[in-house]
Amino acid sequence: MTVRGPDAAASALERRVVETAQAMRGELVTLTSALVAFDTTARDAGAPPRAEAALQRLLAARLAALGAEIDLWEPEPTGEGGQFVPPGLDFVGRPQLIARLPSDPGARPAVRRGPADLAGTAPRSLLLTGHIDAVGVEPREQWTSDPFVATERDGLLFGRGTNDMKGGLAALIVALEALRAAGVALAGEVVFAAVTDEESSGMGSWSVVRRFAERGLHPDAGLCAEPTEFEAWVACRGILKPRLTIPGRAGHSQEPQPGWRDGGAVNAIDRLVPVLTEVRRINDDWRARADQRHRFLAPGDIVPVLVDGGTWDVTYPAFCYLTLDCHYLPAHWHPTLGAAPVKAEIRERIDAAAAADPWLAEHPIAWEWEWEVPPAEIAADHPLVTTVLDTAAALGRPSRPGGLDSWHDAATFTLHGGLPTFSYGPRGMNTAHAVNECVAIDELVDTAAIVAVAAMRWCGVRTAP
Repeated sequence: MTVRGPDAAASALERRVVETAQAMRGELVTLTSALVAFDTTARDAGAPPRAEAALQRLLAARLAALGAEIDLWEPEPTGEGGQFVPPGLDFVGRPQLIARLPSDPGARPAVRRGPADLAGTAPRSLLLTGHIDAVGVEPREQWTSDPFVATERDGLLFGRGTNDMKGGLAALIVALEALRAAGVALAGEVVFAAVTDEESSGMGSWSVVRRFAERGLHPDAGLCAEPTEFEAWVACRGILKPRLTIPGRAGHSQEPQPGWRDGGAVNAIDRLVPVLTEVRRINDDWRARADQRHRFLAPGDIVPVLVDGGTWDVTYPAFCYLTLDCHYLPAHWHPTLGAAPVKAEIRERIDAAAAADPWLAEHPIAWEWEWEVPPAEIAADHPLVTTVLDTAAALGRPSRPGGLDSWHDAATFTLHGGLPTFSYGPRGMNTAHAVNECVAIDELVDTAAIVAVAAMRWCGVRTAP
């Protein structure tokens, strides 16, 4: 439903802001199209920059026109990496963007405050954020139109990133512009952050959190404009990526082999069987366990995603490498140990199952834990969540809290930044990462209108002609 007629719960000023946002529909489509035209395909380590810097400069110019203080910088390389940091990433040509609005010296600044302050009324400061990267476009030949040229058909805007989430970023910008056009100045500071690398490593939001700490910035709460079906995604699962090396022993595959204790070959690929069997058992067990139940999320699970084994087609493979994609609930994140208890359960169970095989009992599996992203959760009745959902209901689009079984940048701001953040935006997540990705233009307009009015209610209004 398009936000057309706010009910009596919306004030006259709020209705004016909604009407202003609706009148900016063409500008919203134009800005989304401009963002889609920048190739910001998610990268692997070592990949050269694409058009990230040019896109960020465009956003910075729009925000500077609103009087924002702009911070556009390239973070330091990740070097050897760490628990939450993948190695070998640099940010040359991939800047992050922070913009502080308004420059009005009377606005409440985005600095750390106590819980009692947040429980009260406005003015409060607000983070609006989103990522500029998008997944690749292959198989490109299956697209109906050029994925880097936003195309409007039947009220939908097609193109890579229209839904996830350049359309959401554009809606945030237009929300701020609609407030300005309607003559509204907020009483609390808004901090806008556009980040890279959400689709790969999460290092964009990680870098912004560190920048916040360096600059003493701490908005009271945040909203990320992911395509959430207009739900408030208050929770997401964490992700672990163990890489297992299953040992074997090379030998000629077309020659009879003695037993392995007599020096015979051992097929490392065959030794995947007890590992994969135990993965299935863990999944079955987790689905049945009470501690794996969550109001908004699926139970934890483990998915085998990569297998690499063998060196020659007439040689018993001496090694087989298996990567697992492991997901776990926020309740299993330990405040001091982090994901260590989850890692221990996974490894102990798989190692125990593998040890039933005599070869693996004497030649154990080697484990390597790659960088990880943690789960996060904020209260479903957090004041910003209820502000946004109440606003949406007042403007004709009622919804509810929900969760994301994958991961999003909101988790980094929440867990590592101590800044309660959730995602909220249009529908169409089923087209994200897909050929012919699209978003309903009316829903981008709705998102912009809802965010603008929610910002008024959260931050308060300083001047209202």
